[in-house]
Amino acid sequence: MKILRIGEEGFKRYLSRVEGRMVQEGLHLEREVRPILEDVRKRGDRAVVHYTQVFDGLRIPIHDLQVKRSEVKEAYRKVSRDFLGTLKKAAQRIQKFHQLLSKRLTLSLKLVEKGTRLEQVIRPLERVGIYVPGGKASYPSTVFMAAIPAKVAGVQEIFMVTPPQKEGISPAVLVAADLAGVDRIYRIGGVQAIAALAYGTKSVPKVDKIVGPGNQYVAAAKRCVHGEVDIDMVAGPSEIVIVSDESMPPSFVAADLISQAEHDEMALAILITHSEALGRMVKKEVERQLSSLRRRNVASESLDRRGAILIVKNLEQAIQLVNRIAPEHLELLVSRPFSLIKGVRHAGAVFLGPYTPEAIGDYLAGPNHILPTAGTARFSSSLSVEDFIKRTNVVSFTRRALGRFEKDVKRFSEWEGLEGHYRAVQVRMKSS
Repeated sequence: MKILRIGEEGFKRYLSRVEGRMVQEGLHLEREVRPILEDVRKRGDRAVVHYTQVFDGLRIPIHDLQVKRSEVKEAYRKVSRDFLGTLKKAAQRIQKFHQLLSKRLTLSLKLVEKGTRLEQVIRPLERVGIYVPGGKASYPSTVFMAAIPAKVAGVQEIFMVTPPQKEGISPAVLVAADLAGVDRIYRIGGVQAIAALAYGTKSVPKVDKIVGPGNQYVAAAKRCVHGEVDIDMVAGPSEIVIVSDESMPPSFVAADLISQAEHDEMALAILITHSEALGRMVKKEVERQLSSLRRRNVASESLDRRGAILIVKNLEQAIQLVNRIAPEHLELLVSRPFSLIKGVRHAGAVFLGPYTPEAIGDYLAGPNHILPTAGTARFSSSLSVEDFIKRTNVVSFTRRALGRFEKDVKRFSEWEGLEGHYRAVQVRMKSS
């Protein structure tokens, strides 16, 4: 990891690249993605099978795209009893937190006055597709984070797609899908999976919304189909910013930087500190810990290409940088984290203190780990129950109440040049 000091030219260049990372994260891929989407739209399952063979190297018959119930039952036998207990614990904690959030959605919004009745009706989406990555690792935790809030919201049907593997789909992913209440599972990944969910095929019904993280091609595909269906977000590589002071063990800081870097060569891991001594110790500790990491090649490339240790003047300046970067994950590894949280305006999730590593949030703390990346935490939020509902406005006026607003409608319609709008009111006022 490189050490950069505020005020230096290298610091400015690095920060400029980080702030512009949304533009860098795959807009150019749309030209590659669109022909695949269009082919799946036209040819359906045949195109899905074709691209699965091209990109995944597997020839899967159309009739075998959907995972059978017997395969899910078999998956339970391949997961240890201890890990099954952990999966159930995680599912319960995530469900409990999202049920708490759902209470905000049960409030009845109604305004009744002088012959008018205004309401907002909240209904769950009917059909949702969740994308679960499966290329470089197995992610049962992502199954929970995508499916459980949808289930809590009352979504009628939840379909899961995940890339096929030569050895079969991860048993833990299948078990997690079953525990989370997923209705159908498909061994499809990549752009073709997004296309199948967005447009529908004979085997894969069209959904109303697609959620879940994926690689840069999946992200580009989601961007392209947005409008045909809703999506949660266009997610980039995983990222973490750690603000730390001398009170923290360098080993804690290094471990947390590595925990994100091991996701992907394009992951972003940054330490911001006002202690250059800490920065140097963390750099050495990162090198020491990487030597025994199973995914050290991935993590090392991520930290070398995109990671940095940024030296600032004080913690206030550190928080200012955090708000400019708007990271997916933020750790406040300082002696008084609660005093700093007030200044944080832009972050997907914040983890406070030495014993709250981001890793606990990835698995079973409760809040969702599907978070805004690439600076989009400036205007978007974590996946939640609210992402799986829609609001419908309901309006009712009596004749007398409509009459009170007749002249107002006339003035608006005249100003906007929409004569028919006023006539729709006028004809009612003239009727007996």
